[in-house]
Amino acid sequence: MTTFVLVPGAWHGAWCFEPLARRLRDHGHQAFPLTLTGVGDRKHLLSGSVNLDTHIEDVVNVLTDQQITDAVLVGHSYGGMVITGAADRAPDRVSGLVHVDAVVPEDGDSCWSLVTDRERRWYLDGVGATGYASAPLPFFDPRATPHPLASLLQSLRLNGRLEHVRRRDYVYATGWDGESPFTSLYERLLDDPSWQVHALESGHNVMGDAPEELLKILLAAAE
Repeated sequence: MTTFVLVPGAWHGAWCFEPLARRLRDHGHQAFPLTLTGVGDRKHLLSGSVNLDTHIEDVVNVLTDQQITDAVLVGHSYGGMVITGAADRAPDRVSGLVHVDAVVPEDGDSCWSLVTDRERRWYLDGVGATGYASAPLPFFDPRATPHPLASLLQSLRLNGRLEHVRRRDYVYATGWDGESPFTSLYERLLDDPSWQVHALESGHNVMGDAPEELLKILLAAAE
């Protein structure tokens, strides 16, 4: 049995991973789809103080409270920032990382620095009167909610190089409407023997567009 912790991207809650979590449980695994602080059904906690560190703590707290010692962390899009930070801060609790069409940060990187100008406009154009929340895009699921802007801007600080992570998977979506911000990353990881790299015929919402293919990748990661 493997324990999966599933971290959504910006503006999204646990609901985007719940169907996949049910399938993983059907295969005998544990699965914890998370809603990060300030988003989704935790939107009442949104404030200017919610940042990337807050979201990393969300994941580390689940690992600690559930006494998980061999987790596979799965992060979609912005969630790649969160799972990388959590694996660094709780090295004795994480054995695998799966980045689902996601950023893969190194020390000093932010989500802002790793995407293109198009995504940066998405972040800023939706900032409302408060100045600290980015509104979801019009074509998102109606359950999407404003996302704390500071989490997208904050640089990640890593203490190590994640040598303890036994397996790292990258899932690249080939069906973006326009250029994917992750193409150069995907091409670089193809030549990195420390990564298992997968390309799926899917839009950025891999969980919704290619659920069966993503399930197979996660089950392989569990092995």
